[in-house]
Amino acid sequence: MARTREFDTEAAVSRAMELFWTRGYEATSVRDLTRHLGIGQGSLYAAFGDKDGLYRAALEHYRTTLAAAALRSLEEGADARSAIRTLLVERMRIAVEQGGRGCLVVNAACERLPEDPSVRRIVRDMQDASRDALAEVLRVAGARGEIAARHDPYTLAAYLVTFLNGLLVSSKITPDLEALEPLVEVALAALD
Repeated sequence: MARTREFDTEAAVSRAMELFWTRGYEATSVRDLTRHLGIGQGSLYAAFGDKDGLYRAALEHYRTTLAAAALRSLEEGADARSAIRTLLVERMRIAVEQGGRGCLVVNAACERLPEDPSVRRIVRDMQDASRDALAEVLRVAGARGEIAARHDPYTLAAYLVTFLNGLLVSSKITPDLEALEPLVEVALAALD
C-alpha cells in the first residue's frame, strides 16, 4: 500500500526555489534540499523524481509567480515608458537583494546551458513571453504616439529583454541599485 505524501509539495517547491536561487544548482546538494525542506530523501524522489525534477519545478514556480507578476505589472502600467521603467527597476531590485543573488532564470541560463535542454526550453519560454509582452506594449505605445515609431516593436522588445538579462548578470557583480539604476534610463532612450 502506497504511503500518502506528508508534505505540501507547493511549499516545498517554493522553498527549493529560494535555495536554488541563493546557492545555484550545482552548489545545492540533495542533502541541502532535504534539510531545507524538512523532508526525507525518499519523499523528495517520490515527489519530484530527482534533484533535476525539483529544479525544473522551482523554475516553473518562478515563472508562475514572480515572472507572471512582472508581466502583469507591465500590462497594468499607465504608459509604456513608465511601465517598462518599473519592470526593469523592479526586476533589478529583486536581483540585488540578499547580496546580489541575481535572477533565478538568468542564473539558470548561465549555470545550466547549453548542456541541459529542458532548462533551455523553460528559460527560452520565459524569455519569449517577456519579449512578446513587451512587444505588445510597444506596439500599442507606437500606435498612440507615446514612443518613436522608428523601431520594430518586436526588435525593440528583444533588445530590452537582452538588456535586462545583462543587467541581471551585472547585479550579481555589483549588487547596488543606485549604481545600476541609471543604466535603465540609457536603455529607455531607445524608445525616443
